[in-house]
Amino acid sequence: MSRYLLGRIAQAALVLWGAYSITYFILYLLPGDPLSIMLSASGMEIDALSPEQLARARVYYGLDQGLLERYVDLLLGVLQGDLGQSLTLNRPVTEILAERLPQTLSLAGLAIVLSLIGGVGLAYVAAYVRWQPLKVFLARLPALGFSVPVFWMGLLLIQIFAFGLGWFPATGSVGFDSLVLPAVTLAIPSAAVYAQVLQRGFQDVWREPYIATAWAKGLSRAQVQARHAFRNAALPLLTLIGLQVGNTVSGAVLVETIFARNGVGRLVQEAVLRQDIPLVLAVVTVSAAAFVLVNLLVDLLYPILDPRITHAPKVS
Repeated sequence: MSRYLLGRIAQAALVLWGAYSITYFILYLLPGDPLSIMLSASGMEIDALSPEQLARARVYYGLDQGLLERYVDLLLGVLQGDLGQSLTLNRPVTEILAERLPQTLSLAGLAIVLSLIGGVGLAYVAAYVRWQPLKVFLARLPALGFSVPVFWMGLLLIQIFAFGLGWFPATGSVGFDSLVLPAVTLAIPSAAVYAQVLQRGFQDVWREPYIATAWAKGLSRAQVQARHAFRNAALPLLTLIGLQVGNTVSGAVLVETIFARNGVGRLVQEAVLRQDIPLVLAVVTVSAAAFVLVNLLVDLLYPILDPRITHAPKVS
């Protein structure tokens, strides 16, 4: 297990470094001068500054350095715990993330919970019912949830539950009520994927010999499904949960824009448009760290659900 953990930690470090490096070089390949974009965002024109002022500004923001020199400088700062200074907001990146991250974490956390409840519940009911028309309907419902665009779903929920019924606010980041519609919008695609995978898992598991043994012991359908079928059918779902964390984080960018939430999603969108490189790099690094951490936890949970799975090296 120790060797396995060390190997996974090394892989996690490699993933973080790769995500950081790729993002950095892509941002530098974007057209436009970062200093000009920053000045335009603050209402100033670059022509209004003298060459001496422009030179001082480039030195202040580190834009006078070469591509690789700036990369090494930023990377060493991250390794020391310094995420740098935002070029557009002129504030430490850690301070900005501390303000925005709780909003996105609450949205992503609630969306993950809702998606698991909805996806697992739908697949569980679809596997349990015997009336064929209802079974077919429930089996096809996830495809509909996955195919509907997120932005359209968000606008539809706003129209119905905010403007029509008035149950929830259409925009904002204050209170739990403002969190419900964005979380549901973000949860629907993930719930559809979970339901599809778990439904297929149930179909495969019901054919296994140990299910026939459970029937022979006189257990009811509900007992067989809860005690024997679900545990093994959920193994592929566990892997998918780790992968869907990345989709949830990326989906937050669009959802927070639709509902005008002041989270990391909107922050990174604005930072990319303004080429605020330190801020974008910090968000990508934090998101990648969350992704690798969740996947590591998922791998460690596998032996608990299925004792046949072990991380110990095989002895020949």
